[in-house]
Amino acid sequence: MLLARHGYRVLMLERAEFPRDTLSTLLIHLRGMELLARWGLLKDVLATGCPPLTELSFSAPGIRVEGSVPAEGDARMVCAPRRYALDEVLARAAVRAGAEFRPGVSVTGLHREDGAVAGVTCRAAGGRMTVERARLVIGADGRHSTVARLVGAPYTRWDGRLTRAWYTYWSGVEGASLRLFLGAGLGGAAIPTHDGLTLINVQLPVGHPTGERAERDRLYLDLLARASPELRDAVAAGARREDRLYCCGDLPNFFRRPYGEGWALVGDAVLHKDPMGAQGIADSFEQAALLGTCLGDALGDRERSAAALGRYAAALESRFAAPYEENLLHARLAESEQVMAGLRAVQDDPRFREAFLRTLSGATEKQNEVPRMA
Repeated sequence: MLLARHGYRVLMLERAEFPRDTLSTLLIHLRGMELLARWGLLKDVLATGCPPLTELSFSAPGIRVEGSVPAEGDARMVCAPRRYALDEVLARAAVRAGAEFRPGVSVTGLHREDGAVAGVTCRAAGGRMTVERARLVIGADGRHSTVARLVGAPYTRWDGRLTRAWYTYWSGVEGASLRLFLGAGLGGAAIPTHDGLTLINVQLPVGHPTGERAERDRLYLDLLARASPELRDAVAAGARREDRLYCCGDLPNFFRRPYGEGWALVGDAVLHKDPMGAQGIADSFEQAALLGTCLGDALGDRERSAAALGRYAAALESRFAAPYEENLLHARLAESEQVMAGLRAVQDDPRFREAFLRTLSGATEKQNEVPRMA
């Protein structure tokens, strides 16, 4: 969308047919909401029926911090649209901007000229193979990125898997706020989404016993009760489960090399963080904006394009290295009692509460504002 708005001729290839759901914590943090507003898409996302979340809370043993989502530019809410709705809004916006969208097409290889990537080979649903030439191939295709594999993009950092995420959707859960929980070495969240449903998630350490597959529904409820009595009560008070239990353990933490001659990576393809912080969607929006800004009108010149991609790589490191470290800390689910005691001591302080709510909602950090749980 951003490159098409800039005047480039853009072809989007998508393996799936839309609309389609996918594994996701769904939450768009405040900085992501501000970008949607800036791009003129926030109203479109809310028009899908996704509820605006203007209140949030964090609970741990002896700790509760709650309040309103702060403002970030034109955004004063977070939201958690189902991906079948969000992805379609984004794809339509790209088409309106002038991009060509081909769903049901799989990238099978790279087209190279003079040693540089200069396009892709791809297969449509009917099996027809084509070659599509391009000045730049962008892999925005997830943590198992086909583009990253084909170009051999190395990991520049690999911190392995720290948690598993188990979640499902419930109806009849009272409350229309974002609720985050920490307790008994587990994380949890209640995230309202479309159709009156609430995604209720639990994060457990990757080494935690998971039992036999047939036992996981019972274990999920037990984990919720351990993570938070409030979560347990929310489910027990007349809620009804409306979907199967999704169990995802393939959640590595890594950075990849973000570019090379004729290619670049965006989103989970270049940087994947444990979903403990639910930052992936907002991160990918920021990275798309960074790449578009760095490229500008440089794609017509090979040297300028290489310099632009180098700036993109530097901007990624500058912007995301510290949040990556912070997320690793929380994903280890081992907050010390000293840290918890410190939070209990300051949880009623208005300045701390304001800063903490900004952190939880994903607002842009202000210098010396954000409390560190370390």
